[in-house]
Amino acid sequence: MEFEEARPGSDQPTRQRVARSILVDGPSTAAALAERLALTPAAVRRHLDQLVEEGAVEAREPRTLATRGRGRPAKVFALTEVGRDSFDQQYDDLAVQALRFLRETGGEQAVREFASRRVAFIQERFGEVVEQHPELSPAEAVARVLTDEGYAAGVRDVPVGEQLCQQHCPVSHVAHEFPQLCEAETEAIAAVLGSHVQRLATIAHGDGVCTTCIPSTTASSTSTTPSMSIKEKEQVTP
Repeated sequence: MEFEEARPGSDQPTRQRVARSILVDGPSTAAALAERLALTPAAVRRHLDQLVEEGAVEAREPRTLATRGRGRPAKVFALTEVGRDSFDQQYDDLAVQALRFLRETGGEQAVREFASRRVAFIQERFGEVVEQHPELSPAEAVARVLTDEGYAAGVRDVPVGEQLCQQHCPVSHVAHEFPQLCEAETEAIAAVLGSHVQRLATIAHGDGVCTTCIPSTTASSTSTTPSMSIKEKEQVTP
């Protein structure tokens, strides 16, 4: 399924806005999408029904069953792999075949070196973004660098520090077979921030969001229990 150019009388542009909003902001309820896009709830539900029928979006039960009065909690809608494919994936089967060949001829080390070179843009652009946008925190500067490369990244505060959330991964299909790409990205983020970071979830392995925990200085000086990491993951992944 691909998002096509607008046709006279077509709902495609609005439907694409709905899908892109889910891509950028993560799994969302119909009510949240309606408010975000200034559409009526009925219009959003109509587009969501069509996206679900096309296989681009799937409805999920919310993780946190918070009290919201009578009735069942509202479902959240998340992009499927098909839906993500419609947004300009930078790598395809050719990239997978090329990396397989590299692994066969150069070994795992060659793949790791390629992965490190691919994410060099993080270290190359981080200083520039920090200089141009002094109002950003270091984590926000990393998010800006990643967003410019198509990752739709953002930062949010959590009790143990910050979480870097990437709503889109341009290389998720390749990284599914070659996790070295995710590992190199995590290492590059840690290098520019000058601290240990922990990858909690990745789109490449079925999670809705790539999530990296960036502990605060205070949190880093004390041990963080495994249960705390799992709890944080549950808060972020749909």
